[in-house]
Amino acid sequence: MIKVTSKKLVTSLIATVAITTSSLCASSDVLATVNGDKITKQDIAILLGNPNIDFDSLPKKNKNQILDQIINNKLLTEKAVKSGVEKDAEYKESLEKLKKDLALRVWLKKESEKVTVSEKDMKDYYEQNKAQFKVPATLEARHILVKTEAEGKEIIKTLDKASNKKDKFVELAKTKSVGPTGPQGGYLGKFPETKMVKEFSDAANALKVGNYSKSPVKTQFGYHVIYLEDKEAAKTLEYDKIKNRIKQVLLQEKFRNFLESEANKLRDKAKIVIKL
Repeated sequence: MIKVTSKKLVTSLIATVAITTSSLCASSDVLATVNGDKITKQDIAILLGNPNIDFDSLPKKNKNQILDQIINNKLLTEKAVKSGVEKDAEYKESLEKLKKDLALRVWLKKESEKVTVSEKDMKDYYEQNKAQFKVPATLEARHILVKTEAEGKEIIKTLDKASNKKDKFVELAKTKSVGPTGPQGGYLGKFPETKMVKEFSDAANALKVGNYSKSPVKTQFGYHVIYLEDKEAAKTLEYDKIKNRIKQVLLQEKFRNFLESEANKLRDKAKIVIKL
């Protein structure tokens, strides 16, 4: 028999576990009642398909819209039940399908709770995958972009005479820079060295923190005067700071492997007829 596995199916089953776990254990805080029937935060999570929704933090307008929708659903459900739809064959068929789906969800939840990973597993994963935990070197800088080298040199002369270099740099950036960051004092934020064109990155990286370039830096965009706010060397994130992330990766991987193995065992015993 040919073994066929679907990683997409397994991934979707893992996602199902997350929603089921939250749905079964969600807060029972009562938000409203409709003819005595309670509306809870669990109802909100199910409606939005988001087990981690923080209903309390939503804007009041959004809360009211969601609550209105659930109230309408409750009222329409009451009407549907009173109509006798539960005696309908289509209803009974759908109910059986829902029961099977729920059985799968509860089983997945129970099986996922059995999966464990050891500290050794996590440390081994960290050591074997250190490359993915590397943070590149970053620079934090400002710049003044002008069209000519002469303009750049004049700006540097003005900076040389200033008592407060940074304040003067910000002022000049706002009045002289033709770049889009001029109104923000030329602030570029933090960025990896490789994000900017090489000429700019090399010049910025060569500066000491708190210093500015002593000659205009030419790039394809024009001439830059650069002020270095801060720099951070490349580093690898420490194990203790990412161990929880690693744990989740390993738990999901282990559970995915378990599901694939179980599915293959069941396929070996099942009578499957595909009619495509």
